[in-house]
Amino acid sequence: MEQHLAARLNHIAPFHVMELMKMAADLEADGRHLIHMGIGEPDFTAPPPVLEAAAKALTDGRLQYTSALGLPALRAAISDHYAQQFGVTVPASRIIVTAGASAALLLACATLVDVGKEVLMPDPCYPCNRHFVAAFEGKPKLIASGPEHRFQLSDDMVREHWGEHTGGVLLASPSNPTGTSIAQSELAKIIASVRERQGFTIVDEIYQGLTYDGKPLTALSLDDDVVVINSFSKYFNMTGWRLGWLVVPERIVPAVEKLAQNLFICASAIAQHAALACFAPETLTIYEARKAEFQRRRDYIVPALRELGFNIPVTPDGAFYVYADCSHLTKDADAFAKQVLNEAGVVIVPGQDFGPATAQSYVRLSYANSLENLQEAVARLKQFLHGQG
Repeated sequence: MEQHLAARLNHIAPFHVMELMKMAADLEADGRHLIHMGIGEPDFTAPPPVLEAAAKALTDGRLQYTSALGLPALRAAISDHYAQQFGVTVPASRIIVTAGASAALLLACATLVDVGKEVLMPDPCYPCNRHFVAAFEGKPKLIASGPEHRFQLSDDMVREHWGEHTGGVLLASPSNPTGTSIAQSELAKIIASVRERQGFTIVDEIYQGLTYDGKPLTALSLDDDVVVINSFSKYFNMTGWRLGWLVVPERIVPAVEKLAQNLFICASAIAQHAALACFAPETLTIYEARKAEFQRRRDYIVPALRELGFNIPVTPDGAFYVYADCSHLTKDADAFAKQVLNEAGVVIVPGQDFGPATAQSYVRLSYANSLENLQEAVARLKQFLHGQG
């Protein structure tokens, strides 16, 4: 008997890049040496103080369920982090520790997105953001946001596209795939416009700690009603630990707690105890040194790619991505990425997953790899492109 599947699955697309990753795995299994510039994951892992805290939690047997809102000590540490790093008062009572930023986004969408309501977001954007909205039967509305807008929504766009069925906006600053941030003045205008229309603003800040050309900022400094997502995966280098957090207005904490209790019970206890060490001064020193290394890589790879002929219209100011226009090199970014993989041995990601506006004309390159590997990747790409010419 054919099993009936829920209709919502029709609105959730597969990750096209996974096909590319399978091709890469097959090539490596055959002995090919590849340089990975495709995966959005730091090549650094959790530093020694975090590992030691995890080991101590194991030894001490602190492995039971925690509150659905998270360990009180961790929520307090995150609150202190906002005060010390950003000068913003965020009470621990507004902070919910989650099973990664993905769980935080799911909880935010489950709380705020009504069936049939539109959520405005830029095109390009991280594909899961629109799929989180679709999972709760909302309607993601992608708005083409080109380099003239730093690949981000503007207040004018929000006002133009807001309709009677719009519920809110979902932004990311800095963004995946572009590595660009929204100017704080523009973000303030967007938040004010959304508030005026009685909507919600969700801001994904998981790359916030990896901001290079100025002091990292948070939307929480602009409005207490903003819902903010953050993560221990990127700046804190804890991808597989699946730990993040959500900041919400005080009045909706009970609603989010109810959902968290039912959907997740709690985030990993071991990961939470380990994450307490992230905020120790000696650990933050390690993270800042790693951030400086990411900036060094960015400052190498962006001009190197431009010299190869890639058009990078906006220099990324955060995360670890370069979003490069390849339209003068190819008419099909997906085919181009596969050709680069097979002929140059470099893994890059086509724009197809990030929205239709840049699907065939852009590729994303991650510089979450050693400088030596990035230099080798550039050499391989140079040889490949010269062969094309």
